[in-house]
Amino acid sequence: MPARVLVAKPGLDGHDRGAKLVARVLRDAGFEVVYLGIRQRPVEIAAIAVQEDVDVVGLSILSGAHVALTRKTHDAMVAAGGDDIPLVVGGTIPQSDVPKLRAAGAVEVYPTGTPLEQIVASMNELTAAAERS
Repeated sequence: MPARVLVAKPGLDGHDRGAKLVARVLRDAGFEVVYLGIRQRPVEIAAIAVQEDVDVVGLSILSGAHVALTRKTHDAMVAAGGDDIPLVVGGTIPQSDVPKLRAAGAVEVYPTGTPLEQIVASMNELTAAAERS
């Protein structure tokens, strides 16, 4: 059974080209991808992640609200019973915000320009670690 990854765009950001590209690359790499699309609320992302029993939740954020949206999504996942699902974040993220995102609940951060092969390798590591636990 392939690992399942949920990809979503929280907040009001409507630019989804990168999220769609990552979703397609993950699908082509053998993952089952649940793509929620744009303008998702953190509570909805969390509820669907738990309902769909995904192995990883990936957020794509270009709006500049990445720290607040990551924190809100992480908190919503904990409240929904999905605190064991790794949360990753990609998008327009300054390097100085990476520690803030990790503190907000992200286990991996992929700033713009991260090679797609690196994202796939990271997802393979995250899902393999989940299978071992």
